[in-house]
Amino acid sequence: MQRFDGRVALVTGGSRGIGLGIASRLAAEGAQVCITGRSEDSLAAAAREFSPEAVLTVAGKSQDPAHRAAVLDAIAERFGRLDVLVNNAGTNPVFGPVAELDPVAAAKILEINLLGTLAWSQQVVADARLGFAEHGAIVNISSVSSSVPSPGIGMYGISKAAIDHLTRTLAVELGPNVRVNAVAPAVVKTDFAKKLYEGREEQVSAAYPLKRLGEPADIAGPVAFLASEDAAWVTGQVLDVDGGLLVAGGTA
Repeated sequence: MQRFDGRVALVTGGSRGIGLGIASRLAAEGAQVCITGRSEDSLAAAAREFSPEAVLTVAGKSQDPAHRAAVLDAIAERFGRLDVLVNNAGTNPVFGPVAELDPVAAAKILEINLLGTLAWSQQVVADARLGFAEHGAIVNISSVSSSVPSPGIGMYGISKAAIDHLTRTLAVELGPNVRVNAVAPAVVKTDFAKKLYEGREEQVSAAYPLKRLGEPADIAGPVAFLASEDAAWVTGQVLDVDGGLLVAGGTA
């Protein structure tokens, strides 16, 4: 399937893990892709997985307005348009009870996860060079921890719950030309989530009806669907992609 022929996608935090999986899936379906991340080296390694004409990389911090502006300048110069924004960049620098959380750490989580998602969305819609406001699709990466309290990652879950509501709000405000949806994964086997399963993967996956943890490809497929014309009448939705964890009463 080549659902993204002639289209351009931006995947933030796309140098590894879920973000790279999403970028690879979109490119496999015909998209030209811009991926961002903090590390030049990681982006260079990721870019080797794509054909040179299909990928653009821009390094920087997602919460930095100058970085966001540079990314959109690069997309406008190289591709001249943008059709899909995947807000994947996120952080969770602490593990422990919310009641004991350093306010500085809490603010950083909200700055990157929530306010970063908002800022990217605002800037792509406002940039007349890209045409996004006429035909765009935004897919935000949430988490099942937005739906149920999850031990040790409470503030992360709070930031993702805010993203869920941001998704619904933007869907109302930006329609009919821009669709906004979200995907909420459970534990996916990436470096980002290692603390949640490393050394006890069999025990953790036992709580899932499908009896395994997720892989980046498990998230990439639903994101590609929501970004494509197959979901042309879908907006404001948060899709749990969790191996059945929530319906079984589990937490991340």
